[in-house]
Amino acid sequence: MNSDEQYMLRCIELAKNGLGTTAPNPSVGCVIVHNQQIIGEGYTSPYGGNHAEVNAINSVKDKSLLPKSTLYVSLEPCAHFGKTPPCADLVCSTKIKRVVIGCVDSNSKVNGAGIKKLMEGGIDVVIGKLEEECRESNKRFFTFHEKKRPYIILKWAETADGFVDHIRPSNEVPALAITCDSSNVLVHKWRTQEQAIMVGKNTVMLDNPTLTARLYAGTNPVRIIIDSKLEIDTKTSVFSDDASTIIFNTKRSEKNGNTELIRVNNTDNLKEMLTELFNRDIQSVILEGGPKLHNSFYQAGLWDEIRRFVSPTSIHTGVPALNLDIEPIGSSLIGTDELYSYSNR
Repeated sequence: MNSDEQYMLRCIELAKNGLGTTAPNPSVGCVIVHNQQIIGEGYTSPYGGNHAEVNAINSVKDKSLLPKSTLYVSLEPCAHFGKTPPCADLVCSTKIKRVVIGCVDSNSKVNGAGIKKLMEGGIDVVIGKLEEECRESNKRFFTFHEKKRPYIILKWAETADGFVDHIRPSNEVPALAITCDSSNVLVHKWRTQEQAIMVGKNTVMLDNPTLTARLYAGTNPVRIIIDSKLEIDTKTSVFSDDASTIIFNTKRSEKNGNTELIRVNNTDNLKEMLTELFNRDIQSVILEGGPKLHNSFYQAGLWDEIRRFVSPTSIHTGVPALNLDIEPIGSSLIGTDELYSYSNR
């Protein structure tokens, strides 16, 4: 591995620090190097704040070194005015001699315009260094802009014999506890990394979940519920002040406090609902239940990842989990549970 790749790997590591806070902006990492020494680093601030390049340049103590330095960045610098000025203009103003870019920004507002500005500014630009890895680090952002929908993660836990719960006639029967404490904390960490969490009406009516990240420090995701006939009691926990809530239904559209009702023609039309989320700049959704909803997205091919916990517990009968007909791309042990990962990319 050459030095350019090593510094780009550092950019990718830095970018992870912004995960869950930068959307709808991408999470980017930036490193500035002089004579094989890192003199500045930065990553994207929470949405509305500085981009990675600004934070990296600001971190350099001796600005006189910049014209003799190389700037590494995991994503093409922006070239348009948004919440902040164009990063490409700032980089040009520093007289940095060389810029190494991980991948091109496919957002129509950028898409090569930042690279063009750098080149017109006389900067030696290298494009596509660890491109695949850099795209992976911003998989939510790229899916959003290229597929015009949020990045979709299907997540569930099942017993060793393939059930997600007991058969429960009402919410008076408690849900089956499947995963261990370590897995539960990890799931709440995941919730902080995605913009939204989605469940169906039956999950809310049976479990009364809060759908927050209370076991892990971070931002609560937007709660998305599919409730065609608006049957959910407004006193349930998904209407708490802990997070905003979107209810897809076929009755009406209205907004009341942190709850928004969105009327769609058919709640079985997944693409219609995903388009509504796209129009609201929601880049990623973790879909936690139930099996019917998982199956709908799976069969429609509208998913990007599956994260499937399997516990050592067996219950012999119950509500069956989604039956996958694909092989996992990897697995790991989380406490007493096995976590299997699947990809549709």
